[in-house]
Amino acid sequence: MRADSNPVKAIAAALFLALLSSAWIFASARLPPYMLPPPDRVLQAAGKFFTSQRQLGHLSATLFNVGASIVVAFGLGCILALFAHYLKAAAPTIHGRLSPFLNAFPGVGWTLLAVIWFGVSTTSVIFSITVVLLPFALVNLREGLAALDREVDEMARSFGRDGMRLFVAVVLPALAPFAAATLRIMFGVAWKVTLTAELFGGSEGLGYLINIARQEYDTETIFTVVLTIVVAVYLADRLLFAPMERATARQFGPERQR
Repeated sequence: MRADSNPVKAIAAALFLALLSSAWIFASARLPPYMLPPPDRVLQAAGKFFTSQRQLGHLSATLFNVGASIVVAFGLGCILALFAHYLKAAAPTIHGRLSPFLNAFPGVGWTLLAVIWFGVSTTSVIFSITVVLLPFALVNLREGLAALDREVDEMARSFGRDGMRLFVAVVLPALAPFAAATLRIMFGVAWKVTLTAELFGGSEGLGYLINIARQEYDTETIFTVVLTIVVAVYLADRLLFAPMERATARQFGPERQR
């Protein structure tokens, strides 16, 4: 069944891509290039993008912003989730007030505040992305801690494992599938937030580049950046994060623990 479904999905994806490309070519022939450039002009712009040291510098800046924000948000989320789990008195504040507040606060609002607080800088961009990603880490890791098998915990304690040894041998492996899923979600969301943060609060990066291209009606560059992000996020999800999530679920998931 699974072997038969793969070719069907591949054919459906190819047909969708062909239909989308045809619609793009058809529409671009009837609209001004500044509104919808044809594929060949976007391809030329992509060639210039990936051979320009300046453009690649913007790409590197965005990669740094995404990576740093994920690391900081995930680290803070782990600390807060563990703090709320082991210190029950803190749980209502962290999960009942802080997490909903961060989740409800708009990302653009954080970006504008960051510009006021830190100026147009990398710090503003990383801060804006981090506070948007933090609730994802808090919610997912809270669910992971809540799903800990108490029987396994009691068995480990009966064998003399307590304190840090119990945390390393039991808690961390049980959290691995939730951590992998959290990183996968955060990576996708980070790219959406990063462009907005760089657009308003950055002095470099792909968001900043898109803003310059918008002012110059350089639609080819905008298409190049957007398509680059789509392809990069898709490949990273398929080749890195999805296999990592499956591997951790297979190795440390509930079925494995039983």
